[in-house]
Amino acid sequence: MKTVLVVEDDKNLRELMYRALRGSYRILWAENRLETIQIIEKNRVDLVLLDLRLPPATGTSQEGMKALEEIGRIDSEIKVVVMTGDRGKETSLKAIEKGAHDYFPKPFDLEEMKIVIKRALHIQTLERENQRLRQRLSRKVGLHNIISGSHKMKLVLDLIRTVAQSDCTVLIRGETGTGKDMVAEAIHYSGPRRNQSFIPLNCAAIPETLLESELFGYEKGAFTDATGAKPGKFELASGGTLFMDEIGDMSLALQSKILRVIQNRSFERLGGTKSMEVNSRLIAATNKNLEELVAKESFREDLYYRLNVVSIHLPPLRERKEDIPLLVNHFLNKYNKTGSKAAKGVSSRALELLVDYDWPGNVRELENVIERAIVLRQDEMLLARSIFLQAGEKSLPSKIVSRSAHTSLAETERRLIEKTLEATQWSKTEAAKLLGIHRNTLGRKIKDFNIHRE
Repeated sequence: MKTVLVVEDDKNLRELMYRALRGSYRILWAENRLETIQIIEKNRVDLVLLDLRLPPATGTSQEGMKALEEIGRIDSEIKVVVMTGDRGKETSLKAIEKGAHDYFPKPFDLEEMKIVIKRALHIQTLERENQRLRQRLSRKVGLHNIISGSHKMKLVLDLIRTVAQSDCTVLIRGETGTGKDMVAEAIHYSGPRRNQSFIPLNCAAIPETLLESELFGYEKGAFTDATGAKPGKFELASGGTLFMDEIGDMSLALQSKILRVIQNRSFERLGGTKSMEVNSRLIAATNKNLEELVAKESFREDLYYRLNVVSIHLPPLRERKEDIPLLVNHFLNKYNKTGSKAAKGVSSRALELLVDYDWPGNVRELENVIERAIVLRQDEMLLARSIFLQAGEKSLPSKIVSRSAHTSLAETERRLIEKTLEATQWSKTEAAKLLGIHRNTLGRKIKDFNIHRE
């Protein structure tokens, strides 16, 4: 139900408007500018019916105009409909210039007022939906943003599609850089809450002293610097999804409070007494072994079971190397769009190095390597000399030292062509592009190596 705030110092008129609107909206009311701002800071308000002649300056529209400007600064999505007793339209038009959505003069017709409110809220709904759609398109989130061709990742995608349609809590597990945040987004934007907010929170990036207020919000005066009320992540994610990344880094004290929220489906802001209902889906992620943390009593066992309703394990990149050519092509296209000079492709030797490397930083490291190679390259293509990998990790030269150069290179080239063809589902055009060779050259090599599609 939409919330309408009536700002009117005339008690009889407030009661009249309350009786007219209470069946359709949740009604709040205020008598002056200060009360108006306090209510908006503590409540989600959709529309304000604002009398411009407010105390203490009831003879002018000064207080009403100030209230209008402050409402816009706090929440620009709130629709404000002003009421004025001025006979002329000058004051009303000035209010429109300052951000009011509409106006009507006093005395007014209740049915006309209802129509104005209904129309304003309908426009607000369309604007919010349009904003969500723009956010989804700009971020390109969802299953289509997960680049994969390997069997292991296909199983992960199947599981994402299944859990996305429910409201169950999901625990995403995997090493740093495997894309846990992208999986969380894919679950949210593939499910029934896709048109609501997706609120991410990295538990390891926020100091322990601030994390609680970030989660639950606070009231004015809750602590020294709390000069105003602020909603927390649970509140902001209402109707949508709260994604808590690196939850294994959370203290036991805060774990206990999270557990209570999950069990009771409610919480209170810091310094507040009003209980707020939780209507958000919870997705958690960690790169740590929670079972070991539970055994060491540094992670609550009861919270572990609450979070681990459905567990999704993301395999490291070294276990799905057939995805590397696809990822390389994806990042190549991505950074070609942002750079001044596009790279035409990746040489066979450079791709060999990338495929044979173990990627301790996973997909995130691969993206960084490709971005750096594009920036520092001096040739039209990305060559092996443009690829900088961490020393000490397994790479191609260490594996072929004991073999004859001719045999090793031939075997490596054959293996690379086979993997690239498999990754592109035997699209010779796409495979040739990834390998940095002409399609006819690829066809000749397939024939020379006697490569057949299984």
